[in-house]
Amino acid sequence: MPMTDKSSPAPARSLRVATPGGALYLTDHQGAGPAVVMMHGFPDDCRIYDHLVPLLKPYRAITFDWLGYGHSDRTDATFITRADHEAELGAVLDALAVDRVVLVGHDASGPDVVDYTLRHPRRVARLVLLNTYYGHAGSPRFPEMIRLLAEKDLEPLADAMLADQQQRLWLLLHTARRFGFNAESLDPDGVGATSVIPQFFGDINQSDALTAIRAWTRTLPAALAEQDATIASGALAALDVPVTLIFGAGDEYLSAVLAGRLSSLFSNSSVHLADGSSHWPQWDQPEVVARLIKQGIS
Repeated sequence: MPMTDKSSPAPARSLRVATPGGALYLTDHQGAGPAVVMMHGFPDDCRIYDHLVPLLKPYRAITFDWLGYGHSDRTDATFITRADHEAELGAVLDALAVDRVVLVGHDASGPDVVDYTLRHPRRVARLVLLNTYYGHAGSPRFPEMIRLLAEKDLEPLADAMLADQQQRLWLLLHTARRFGFNAESLDPDGVGATSVIPQFFGDINQSDALTAIRAWTRTLPAALAEQDATIASGALAALDVPVTLIFGAGDEYLSAVLAGRLSSLFSNSSVHLADGSSHWPQWDQPEVVARLIKQGIS
């Protein structure tokens, strides 16, 4: 069996899409429909899908960076809400004239794609959730770093730690170990160095995303409460769109147990665990994730 070259994503056109808050950076890999639209979580960018995109052929694959992250424009917003991300996703789909889509949400973008699907069910052919959460269902465990940044009373401490680059790096490495990969080696070709570190320290192509990081964590407690209310309303159970949950089994926070509990919220769902994968199954086990997405389309 020929080896798959994970390092070279399929050729794509890169675009910038205007929104009221700034321009979004996206990549559009042409192919058949429905388009697979993939969203990154917190705190990384669309490069977390670099291993997966080539394996989604012959389907169209679209990735983009949320405002404030990756190669999208930076934001000075104090808060980033679910309505902001819904508008950004809608702007991407409208700019590309995409009708029916498969939405893929990872980590913090999981609630975003669920909420978008609830509001626009006819536009979504399938929902794919990767190591994510929704409200307090299943008692998700958030990393200590995120809990620190989300706690209003600890905001001065959080800001002081982020202002110190050594403390900032320590927080990242501690969180990485808990997410299931060897942070000590800090593989220069790994997902951490490729997609996470630049959000905290910037690189030659982008400034850091610390403003967006703080804006998102400030809204987390309120967002979780809103998601709890959505669950209580019965909206998730009434959703007709098929839902596929694919979780990396090595994630100690958004874990395999949580995947099963989230699946029970939907009436038409399935759960698949990627053994040997960390918090980023699309990076660690892209063949598994691609096969499950394509099976769901066909």
